[in-house]
Amino acid sequence: MKNQSRRRFLKAAVRGGVGLAILPNIMPRSLFAADMPSKKINVAQIGCGRMGRSDMGNVLNESLARVVAVCDLDSKRLAAGKKMAEDFYSKQGESGVNVKTFHDYHDVLASPDIDAVVVTVPDFSHARLAIAAAIAGKHIYVQKPVTYNIAEAIGLQRAVEAKKIILQTGSQQRSEHPWMTFRSASEAVRNGRIGQLKTIKIGVGMDKPSGHAPEPMPVPENLDYEHWLGSAPEQPYMERRGHPQDSLDARPGWITTEDFGLGMITNWGAHHVDIAQWAMGQELGGPLTVDAQAEFMQNDAWTVHTSYHVEMLYPKNVQLILDNKFETGIRFEGDEGWIFCTRGAEKVTASDPTSPADAHSPLRASDKKILSPLDGNAVRWIPSRTHHGNWLESIVANRQPIAPIQQSARSLEACAAAWIGMKLKRKLTWDAATEMFVGDDAANALRERKARKPEYDFNVAMKKAGLV
Repeated sequence: MKNQSRRRFLKAAVRGGVGLAILPNIMPRSLFAADMPSKKINVAQIGCGRMGRSDMGNVLNESLARVVAVCDLDSKRLAAGKKMAEDFYSKQGESGVNVKTFHDYHDVLASPDIDAVVVTVPDFSHARLAIAAAIAGKHIYVQKPVTYNIAEAIGLQRAVEAKKIILQTGSQQRSEHPWMTFRSASEAVRNGRIGQLKTIKIGVGMDKPSGHAPEPMPVPENLDYEHWLGSAPEQPYMERRGHPQDSLDARPGWITTEDFGLGMITNWGAHHVDIAQWAMGQELGGPLTVDAQAEFMQNDAWTVHTSYHVEMLYPKNVQLILDNKFETGIRFEGDEGWIFCTRGAEKVTASDPTSPADAHSPLRASDKKILSPLDGNAVRWIPSRTHHGNWLESIVANRQPIAPIQQSARSLEACAAAWIGMKLKRKLTWDAATEMFVGDDAANALRERKARKPEYDFNVAMKKAGLV
């Protein structure tokens, strides 16, 4: 099959009219036969840092994909990403492997040889890059939280649906590997194993100050800081607010800097709130009210919240509570028992927060019968052996992946609403249907943030593409 035919095969599904939802969730194994290299999906990895290398490693191990390019604004990380991909294929017995490198993601999106992109950049740039990718007709895997704020989530969903793109959110807890615990617990809750659901208690860990005052410093020669800063407010470069220059694996400081990421409420909150909404049948809904309190870092290089207590009321009078004192994980409490699930000792990267549950079973319940196998008539999640594999299979089959934008946007909105409550220090009323706060101009204003320059404004790109 020639290159044009391969691209027609991959893109034919997204040209049709009916959308994704009605297509089958289970495909014949023959569709993914190992002897069909002409149907490999050419993937570019955008962002080659800690999580970028993790994502790329997962894609490299999927037979449906071929990593053909890497992109990063830090030349050291770009070189490391290229070497990682080329070394992988060389170890498979290939010779003369050449993975392309790109400094500017726009050049990636302009390449006709690239079918899909993995977006693993800091949270505040997720939407801008993913929306541009959708407009360019590329399928997308984007790390969680799917966007930085609510307006971006709405915009990204609009772009993906308009361009009929397959987008998978990096909510790995929905897939079977490596944490089956979340699927088992949420299916049990959805099927009434603990009776009427009453309360959900979530712990997502807590960030602590760096202990260092803000300290501007010269920009490293290997980093394009202007484009890295992108849509964020103008500010001097600080390594503690970016990524470490001496490590590819250490936790970056942008995660704990509010201009770039909103802290644990969206960082790990996007994982656990996503599972909670899935379990209670609110994956396309959201809370009715949000009452949040938090302490924020002061006089420190980092700026996100530390301690927190959030209460969100959902339909059917379900109370969801997040508190830094809770064990890391999700506890579902019903009128007939409870279930707790967490990751346990296995983590995405070595620098992820340590869970107190490491010494206990990552899946436990008030009665072992609650976790017994479900019957044939039960509500079951679609198969998803691995998260990146599910994305690639979904591209080929033209169906929704296990973590589509329509659902991950709602998970982000709930977490971002909690952050807005933290900032305003008062109870808020949320309307999931309109994706707005009820009668609250101040809260609605915090759903979005003005871009530093028009060239970094996702709204400008959407208007140019005729999407608004």
